[in-house]
Amino acid sequence: MRSVLAYTVLFLIGIVIVSINLRPAITSVGPLINFIQDDLHLSHGIAGLLTSLPVIAFAIISPIVPRLVKKTSNSKTLIIGLILLFIGLMMRLVAHFIPLIVGTFIIGAGIAILNVVLPGIIKDQFPERFGFMTSVYTTSMSLFAALASGLSVPLAIGMNLGWKITLAIWAIPVFIAILVWGYLLKFDKPIAVTRKDSPLNNKKTNLWTSSLAWQIALFLGLQSFLFYSTITWLPDILHNKGVTRETAGWFLSFCQLIGLPANFFVPIIAARFRSQQMVAIGICACSLIGYVLLSMTTMGWLMVISIILIGVGLGGTFSLALSFLGMRTKDAEKASELSGMAQSLGYVFAAFGPLLIGFLFDLTAAWVVPIFSLMGISVLTAFFGFLAGRDRYI
Repeated sequence: MRSVLAYTVLFLIGIVIVSINLRPAITSVGPLINFIQDDLHLSHGIAGLLTSLPVIAFAIISPIVPRLVKKTSNSKTLIIGLILLFIGLMMRLVAHFIPLIVGTFIIGAGIAILNVVLPGIIKDQFPERFGFMTSVYTTSMSLFAALASGLSVPLAIGMNLGWKITLAIWAIPVFIAILVWGYLLKFDKPIAVTRKDSPLNNKKTNLWTSSLAWQIALFLGLQSFLFYSTITWLPDILHNKGVTRETAGWFLSFCQLIGLPANFFVPIIAARFRSQQMVAIGICACSLIGYVLLSMTTMGWLMVISIILIGVGLGGTFSLALSFLGMRTKDAEKASELSGMAQSLGYVFAAFGPLLIGFLFDLTAAWVVPIFSLMGISVLTAFFGFLAGRDRYI
């Protein structure tokens, strides 16, 4: 009994440590993107690659991950992802465009592996508590994503570390995670054997012909379009409205922190209902109203309200999208397969977010059209969230 409890505690620690490494490598870039542009002489559109490339990697690598898990194990697959993430972060120390871009793609490949594996592991270990466990790991992830955004400028400028060391410093928690999961590896074999021997794995479903799978993928992709576009360009949008660079970075951090309650409670609330349609509509409405207010004002208090609404909307839609991976499947194998398919297709759409918004700004020399584009994407997100929220299983 003690060994079971000890393993459960170690498992939870391992999940949280992996979770905190899922976003800082990406969210730390937004507040520093202006300094990177100046140093490497990049346009807005090309600079958008620094947040689009990881998402492109998500799309390419995600469908491969379930097969990798079957050939190895959950823990070994996680360690592979963490090692890739570590390598990519260290490559950013080289102040040259090519290592920066290659390292950024490797970072995306590592995170893609972790993104796909975690929902399947949680579905396998906590099938009756999937909503709660999703809340735990998405909240941990979002908290450190916000901290990374807020600390970027103070570390780079205030502590005179520069953008290269500031971005590479996030390799430290990745290294710690590698050590933890290296220890957890000895617990992995019984889990892998149980999963492979399960008769549920003999059931085959072509997810690419499932309308529900496509709806979940589009919901995931469109909310990711909004998230990655926002963390990339919100500091520039705010700076254009008269906010200092450092304050804009903290506003981005605040935007993500304020979304933590929604990030945590939305999956728990959603799990109480057979249908999550109204939950999806309500949380998407927050983002839409937030972008509308952001386009209309330069007033401090109204700007804060817009950032609060955007943060709540982005936090809630993200955790709801990941909850659908377990809520719309009946076993861990299907959850893992849906995770790979949905994240692959979904992040194809998300990859165009920062690039499109950056190019729209370059084209119009103003943030009006880009912000209106975010409004339109918010409406589409609500539509597919409504469809994915119906009480059905794949």
